[in-house]
Amino acid sequence: MAKTSRQAAWEFFGTELKRCREEAGLTQAVLGTRVFVSGGYIGQFEQAIRKPQLDVAERIDETLQTGGLFERMWRKLIQEERFTAYFAHAAELERLATEIYEFAPAVVPGLLQTPEYARAIYLASNPLAADEYIEEMVKLRMDRAQLLKDATRPVYWVVLHETALRVPVGDPAVMARQLDHIAAMVRERKALVQVLPFSAGAHPEMGKMMKLMEFEDAPPTVHTEAVLSGNLLDDPAVVKRAQAHYDLIRAAALSTEASLTLIESAAEDFRRCASTT
Repeated sequence: MAKTSRQAAWEFFGTELKRCREEAGLTQAVLGTRVFVSGGYIGQFEQAIRKPQLDVAERIDETLQTGGLFERMWRKLIQEERFTAYFAHAAELERLATEIYEFAPAVVPGLLQTPEYARAIYLASNPLAADEYIEEMVKLRMDRAQLLKDATRPVYWVVLHETALRVPVGDPAVMARQLDHIAAMVRERKALVQVLPFSAGAHPEMGKMMKLMEFEDAPPTVHTEAVLSGNLLDDPAVVKRAQAHYDLIRAAALSTEASLTLIESAAEDFRRCASTT
């Protein structure tokens, strides 16, 4: 994959971080201790493998006495990201992950969405937006979804709550095609999909989306979202607890075979509804 200008800019951020750290006579481990991350993370920032959160960039400035340099660079680079600031880090890590495990409580995840479904989602939250804006957002989402079509795609395992199959997004024909697409991804072995049925009742992540990501040469992370905000968490204890929650959800879900049958049945229900309207 060719290096993007955005990646080159983050590499410059890392190069400057290393230069300033060495000029201050600090090792990665010592700087990490002072800004409350591991020395390994400082190394990943310097290599542009990961991006620091804003508060970490601010603490780096304070520790290295760089007059706000890293905060300014962070803000400039984040403003140029294609995705919303709170999701930009997660979107970047998706491309680096070897395994992605996701729980979707109400909406089909972006990596599995069709253009029509994504368009309906964006129109629902931006009813007065220009067509150009909506189409740009849809294109960005479809660009992300290409990840699952690459030869080097990550293992992708998602648990959909049955709500995501039943709540109509767009008209019935849109929903039928969306569910057909999920079924096709399963049959093509590009995704493992389970459905957590209504009958499963209470579960550890009631109403909360969760994305666990694992990497070849970096610790795992968990990404969660709320209203216009997101959290990218990599504290080992937090990630371990999230993994335990995911295991409980996965255990309560239908088997992959039964899930596929339910997805295809729901698609047929929407198809029949579309044919009568």
